Amino acid sequence: MKKQEKKKESKENISYMMNRELSWLKFNERVLNEAGNPRVPLAERLTFAAIYQSNLDEFFRVRVGTLMDQMESSEVVRENKTNMTSEEQVKAILKAARELDRKKEVIYEQLMGELEPKGIRLINFNKLSSEEGKMLETYFDHEISPYLSANIISKQQPFPFLKNKDIYAVALLETKGGKTRTAIIPCSNNVFKRLIDIPTRKGTFMLSEELILHFLPKMFKNYEVKEKSLLRVTRNADIDTETIYDEDLDYREAMENLIKQRKRMNPVRMEVSRELNKKMLNSLCKVVHIEKDQVFLSRVPLDMSFVFAIQSYLKSTNQEDLFYQRRTPRMTPQIDAKRKLIPQIMDRDVLLSYPFESIKPFINLLYESAKDESVVSIKMTLYRLADKSQIVDALVEAAENGKEVVVLVELRARFDEESNIEYSRKLEEAGCRVIYGLNGYKVHSKLCLISRKTEDGISYITQIGTGNYNEKTSALYTDLSLITANQEIGKEAAEIFAALLKGETVEETSLLLVAPKCLQNKVLDMIDEEIYHAKNGENGYIGIKINSLTDKVIIDKLIEASQAGVKIEMIVRGICCLIPEVKGYTENIKVVSIVGRFLEHSRIYRFGTKEREKVYIASADFMTRNTIRRVEVAAPVLDEELKKRLDWMFETMMNDDEKGKYLTSKGVYTDRNLNHAKLDSQEMFYAMAYSSAEKAAKERV
Repeated sequence: MKKQEKKKESKENISYMMNRELSWLKFNERVLNEAGNPRVPLAERLTFAAIYQSNLDEFFRVRVGTLMDQMESSEVVRENKTNMTSEEQVKAILKAARELDRKKEVIYEQLMGELEPKGIRLINFNKLSSEEGKMLETYFDHEISPYLSANIISKQQPFPFLKNKDIYAVALLETKGGKTRTAIIPCSNNVFKRLIDIPTRKGTFMLSEELILHFLPKMFKNYEVKEKSLLRVTRNADIDTETIYDEDLDYREAMENLIKQRKRMNPVRMEVSRELNKKMLNSLCKVVHIEKDQVFLSRVPLDMSFVFAIQSYLKSTNQEDLFYQRRTPRMTPQIDAKRKLIPQIMDRDVLLSYPFESIKPFINLLYESAKDESVVSIKMTLYRLADKSQIVDALVEAAENGKEVVVLVELRARFDEESNIEYSRKLEEAGCRVIYGLNGYKVHSKLCLISRKTEDGISYITQIGTGNYNEKTSALYTDLSLITANQEIGKEAAEIFAALLKGETVEETSLLLVAPKCLQNKVLDMIDEEIYHAKNGENGYIGIKINSLTDKVIIDKLIEASQAGVKIEMIVRGICCLIPEVKGYTENIKVVSIVGRFLEHSRIYRFGTKEREKVYIASADFMTRNTIRRVEVAAPVLDEELKKRLDWMFETMMNDDEKGKYLTSKGVYTDRNLNHAKLDSQEMFYAMAYSSAEKAAKERV
C-alpha cells in the first residue's frame, strides 16, 4: 500500500513540479533566446551567446559533475521533486543540451550573417584566395608555429593532460607503412591573438585554432593526416570543501590544495568540431576517460569568448548603434554627497538599487567610518569581491587607523576561492581579524556592522544587501542594499557576528531572518499567516522575487497557500521547480522570469496585503542550500516610503512584457502582451534613477 501511495504521489508531483536541472536549462535557453532576439542590439546579442556558453560550461562542471559523482554511489539517489535518479537526470540533461546546441548553431549563423553588412566576417580557408592563403601560411610559420608544442602519442609520450576548457587540435596520422598514430597540439596560448586579421579584407577574421588545424600537416611532414578536429573538455568542479575540515589543519592551506585538485578532476563533457570515425572517437574517449554519450559535435566555435574582440572592433569603427544606450549608475537622491554620511543615515534609512544607483555611497561610508573618531569597529562578511577591491582598501585603512576590523572571508565561494585567499592575507597583514567561515555552513550573507561610541553609549549602523560587495558586478547585476541606523537591527547584527566569531549560528531573532535556523521557519510562519487570513474570508497575498526556487518545504507550503486561495506572485529568474496555475494545486500562483540587459539578482519577500504588509530584502534564494545550509540574512524594510518604493518596483517587474517571460501550467515560458508599449522594467528603473538624480542635483544647487 505504501509503495502504491509513493508511486501515486510521484506521478502527481510531475504535474506541478519541475526537475531542478531541466528548469535551469530552460533558464539558459532564455539567455540564448536573447542572442537571437532582433529587439536586442546586434553587438549585445553576441554577449548573450557568450554568456549562454559560459553558463553551460559551469552547469556541466558543477551540476552534471555532482550527478555523475552520485552515479558512482552504491545507493540510488533520487531528487525530491520528480523522483528522477541521478542517471535519469544526466540522460535528460544530455538530450536537452544537444537540442540547445542545435538552437545555438542556428542563432550563431544568424548573428554572423547579420554582422556581414556591418563589416564583420569570420571565414575559413574555403573562402580565401590563393594569395591570401599564402599570406596566412607565412603568418602561421612566423607568428604561431614557433609557439606550438606538437605531440605524437606513443609509449614514451603518453596522451597529455587536457586542461579544462582549453582548445586542442587532434589528428589521426598514418605512416607510409600504414601504421596510425594520434597527434595533439594545444591551441590555447596567450602569445598569439585568437582573432587573426585578414590583411586584404578589412573586418575579416579567422580564429587561430582554425588556422592551426588547417596547417596541422606542416607539423607532421612524415605522416598523412587521415582525420583532424578541434577538441575541448569540460572538467568536474564539484569539490567537497567540507571534507577538509580538521582542527589540526591550516584551513587556508587546505583550501589551496583542494583547488589544485579541482584542476585535474575527471571530464564531464568533450566537444569536437569535426565528425570523427568510430575508431578514433573510441580511442579519444578512452584516453580522455569519458563516455561517448558525453561527446558533443559543435558546428560553431568551441569557445565563444572571441566575440568580445569583435565588439571592441565594432566600437573602434564607431558603430555605437549596435550597442545598448550607455547607462551609468546614478547617485541616489536620498543622500547629499557634500555632507557627511553618518549623520544622514542616523536621520533616515537609505535603500540603494543597483545598477541604477551607484554603490559609491556605501564605499564612501566605509572610508568615512575608517576616519571617524566615533567609530570603534567595522564587522563584515565577504563572499565575492572585485579585482582591486575598494571595499578591502577601506577595511585596510580602518584597521591601520586603529579601528577593530573583523572580516569573515568565505574561502568556499566557488571559483573565487583563490581570490578570497589572497584578500584574506591582505586583510590579515593590515591588522584585520579574519575568520574563514563555519564548519558545515557557507557564509553567504551580505552584512556589515559599523559600531560607534557616542555620548548615549553604543550606536550601530547596519548594511544588509542582496548582492556581493563587488564594485564591478554592482554595475551589471540588479541588487538592493539597505543602510539603517535602526538600533534593534544593529543589536541583532551584533549577535550574528558574535556567534560567527564563536563558530556558531544564531538560535533566535526578532527582526532579521537569519539562516540556517531562523529563516526558513519564519518564512513558513508568514505563509501560514496568509493562509489563515485567506481561510477566514480575507485577502491573502505573497510576493517573492528570487533567483531560484528549489526548497521543497517552501514549495509545498506555497502550494498549500495557493489551495487556500492566497494570491501569490513570483519573479524567479532561473530555476523554478514549481509549475504555476495547475488546477487544484497552484492555480493562484503566477511566475515570471526576467532575463535582460542586467542580471536580475535582488531578492524581495512580501507578505500580506497593503495594510499589514511585511517587506524584506535578502541574500537568500528559496533553495535548501540557502535556507538551511548557509548563513543568510534577510532584513525588514521598516521605512514606509522605502516599502512603497519596493512595492512599485515589484509590481513593475511583474508587468514587464519586454524581458519578462510567463511560466505556463505546461512548464513553458512564453511572451506576454500586457502594455500598449512594451515595458522593460530595467530601462524604466534606469530612467527613474537618471530623472531623480537630476532633480535632486537641481534642488541642491
